[in-house]
Amino acid sequence: MLKNLIPCALILMMSVKTTIISAQQKPYILLSGHTFSTKNSEIGTLSIPGKDAKFKISGDNVSVFRLKKNKLSIRREAISSGPKWYDLNVSAETAAGTMKETFRILRDEFNRNTVIAHRGAWKHTGAAENSISALQHAVRLACQGSEFDVHMTLDSALVINHDPSFKGKVIHSTTFAELKQLKLSNGENMPGLDEYLTEGMKQNTTKLVLELKPTISKERAVQSARKVYEMARSMKAQAWIDYISFDYNICHELMRIDPNLRVAYLNGDKSPEVLAADKMWGLDYNQSVFQKNPSWIASAKEKGLTINAWTVNDPKLLQWFIDQKIDFITTNEPELLLKMIKK
Repeated sequence: MLKNLIPCALILMMSVKTTIISAQQKPYILLSGHTFSTKNSEIGTLSIPGKDAKFKISGDNVSVFRLKKNKLSIRREAISSGPKWYDLNVSAETAAGTMKETFRILRDEFNRNTVIAHRGAWKHTGAAENSISALQHAVRLACQGSEFDVHMTLDSALVINHDPSFKGKVIHSTTFAELKQLKLSNGENMPGLDEYLTEGMKQNTTKLVLELKPTISKERAVQSARKVYEMARSMKAQAWIDYISFDYNICHELMRIDPNLRVAYLNGDKSPEVLAADKMWGLDYNQSVFQKNPSWIASAKEKGLTINAWTVNDPKLLQWFIDQKIDFITTNEPELLLKMIKK
């Protein structure tokens, strides 16, 4: 029995490594931005890392856009009226052949109030943490963002839950089907990432702040980063998502796949200078880190990094961070913070 299991384990390990190698080699058409607004008609630059390409745009909405020297913009007459988003087909001619991608270009009406609802708005709404209804409440409150936590299951599915286990089931060693049978405190099922993104993409006012949780190994961490990226890409969700993680390997892998991603680091052990050198989007540190290192706020601003403090619930601390004029404050009290900001 043991002799049979060893070859199977080796085959599985080889399969995982092969998958990782092939994923590293797979090129993507990248777009540096995915939104437009009344103040900004420039969307972004098309590229394929390491490859020369000639890009063309097509589809039902092609007349809405301009493409010049790989730079995509929207025509001014399409900004003031029209739908919340347009889907645009892009093809790229390279030496290796033709590649195709579809991007969702979103009207940017996102709130700019710094309020990030931690695991959604649940504390005063009756919703369960990290539930679809908690996200819906965060949107109704008009929070700038709704934070949520992603784990990868035994069968490499992606689910939303804060802790590494739920009702006695360790997520990384439990199948997606088993976890989907379990109920949250408000009777909802544990959502998959696809369900959460589907709900979040119905609106264009609240960002989806995706925290990808550390896992049992570097290989699994890298695999989870790629799985999340692939799902966001396939669902055309790029405009909605900001990424955060405690695992620097995850942050690095996301940035390696697409340097345009908005990725912030959570662990609090790296200075703004290190994050800027690694081309991270921002630092997203516990409130205590900023209190111990208040100079990091000014340094991060100087380096052009976004700044988020978590999880701030005390009114005095909330006011301190408001006074520091940081970009985001993650809180279990979004209702309170919204009132304080409006004063």
